Amino acid sequence: MPTPPTAGSAPRAPRPSRRSVLAAMAAAVPAAGLPVLSGRASAAPAAGALPGGGDLGPNVLVFDPATPNIQGTLDEIFKRQESAQFGEGRFALLFKPGTYRGLNAQIGFYTSIAGLGLSPGDTTFHGDVTVDAGWFNGNATQNFWRSAENLTLHPVNGTNRWAVAQAAPFRRMHIKGGLNLAPDGYGWASGGYIADSRIDGSVAPYSQQQWYTRDSSVGGWSNVVWNMVFSGVEGAPAQSFPDPPYTTLDTTPVSREKPFLYLDGADYKVFLPEKRTNARGTTWGSGTPRGESLPLGQFHVAKPGVDAATLNAALAQGLNLLLTPGIYHLDRPVEVRRPNTVVLGLGYPTLVPDNGATAMKVADVDGVRLAGFLIDAGPVNSATLLEVGPEGASADHAANPTTVQDVFIRIGGAGPGKATTSMVINSNHTLIDHTWVWRADHGDGVGWETNRADYGVRVNGDDVLATGLFVEHFNKYDVEWRGERGRTVFFQNEKAYDAPNQAAIQNGDIKGYAAYKIADGVTTHEGWGLGSYCYYNVDPTIRQEHGFQAPAKPGVKLHHLLVVSLGGKGQYEHVINSIGAPTSGTSTVPSTVVSYP
Repeated sequence: MPTPPTAGSAPRAPRPSRRSVLAAMAAAVPAAGLPVLSGRASAAPAAGALPGGGDLGPNVLVFDPATPNIQGTLDEIFKRQESAQFGEGRFALLFKPGTYRGLNAQIGFYTSIAGLGLSPGDTTFHGDVTVDAGWFNGNATQNFWRSAENLTLHPVNGTNRWAVAQAAPFRRMHIKGGLNLAPDGYGWASGGYIADSRIDGSVAPYSQQQWYTRDSSVGGWSNVVWNMVFSGVEGAPAQSFPDPPYTTLDTTPVSREKPFLYLDGADYKVFLPEKRTNARGTTWGSGTPRGESLPLGQFHVAKPGVDAATLNAALAQGLNLLLTPGIYHLDRPVEVRRPNTVVLGLGYPTLVPDNGATAMKVADVDGVRLAGFLIDAGPVNSATLLEVGPEGASADHAANPTTVQDVFIRIGGAGPGKATTSMVINSNHTLIDHTWVWRADHGDGVGWETNRADYGVRVNGDDVLATGLFVEHFNKYDVEWRGERGRTVFFQNEKAYDAPNQAAIQNGDIKGYAAYKIADGVTTHEGWGLGSYCYYNVDPTIRQEHGFQAPAKPGVKLHHLLVVSLGGKGQYEHVINSIGAPTSGTSTVPSTVVSYP
């Protein structure tokens, strides 16, 4: 049975959605009676200190196989979240180890579903975890901000459907069957990311424009549209870019899986997987995952309404942060200063800097793990939204890097937002493992100056590795890489749709800002499977000089590049620098460069 709420923390319905877009929001349903997770609290803290552990609040729901009417509860949450693209509801659906039969967990916006075992096989569904696109007339290109993790599925009809777009990770999943990445009817789709997962059958992406799969095992992969990238994936298609456009690396250079909550007997703990080099296959396929566990008592369990001063006090006290689902308004940065600190979100907690502050700053220390949250720019311009390391950071973190995983950034869409540079990576050896940094192209508070955001990701640190880099729609450079020996495995980009005219994007004597620019002074850099798309629908006559800009130096090597004009709304004249054929009219056929130089 689900753990009842603690005294004084009765369930409450989320605040009404601030906005809706493209479809009417699902009717609200009361939260009363939904199961709530409580963790075992730590020992009483010293006078004046903040406690660790404790209740995780009303929007973290926990189930065991004996919980009554699980399907009804899942359906209530989905009804609320199915079309709430810019709503304020946030939910984490957690399943204790055991076997569950006859469930179809449909996953809507800002909803995470996860098993609470140490390995995916501990929590087994004879049923499905489904994402489809009925709310948007069969178009899956806006199925953002949802996740599935740490479950084994026996799909009812043999194939599970996961038709998602950006910011929808599929981690530590075992599918005893096939996986369909397209919506019912095979409508448009633009995803996506899989890591540390095993799909016994074939993965069928169908209409998916691009996809990145890391450190996994697949029984087959049936087709490709523009850009499918694999690293460390057993059973991946052979290298064949550009026809078909598969990019396949035998291993992932460096990886460290995302932290996750699990049950050890009756106690909740957070597991921290160890770093791997030249990784291939899952972390859990041959026994107990390798890493360390932290008890919940070593975490400050944060709830919406807490202020930045309290979060910083908890961090200064030596606690980690577990952010429960909801919206967190910040008047100053959350300051992560201690080595090996964990900041883990459940159910897409969202940090909003209200007064132009940076939402989070990380010191130049070893082993910080940031995972599972969204940063939403506020209406007052922030110079930055996330800083990993201060300017000039120089320490060596090769043995124990900071990881940024499933950390997503949004400027506009849920209301006016502005930020000059969204994510700045100053610390050496940082791992960026799946991020979507998005200047909104639809929703509320959207316009060339309304949600002004010049730069998406700026990398100043050396030896930074990005695996699964999605960055879109910035007014100037989407990615600007200044550090040495940087590497990117998979990049997906769209240039800003809403540029009013050619002059608005002019970059000196260059037509437009590159989606991915490697600074002129960089001598060593490498990337694989990099794509940029344009859709200048406000002024379709705009010409973009190139998608990629890089210095002509022997150590700068880029593999498998493509640019695409979507329906002929604007055109690329080259792929990289002055190399590569222009895109062609309205054909929506990529122009490719196999290798640079």
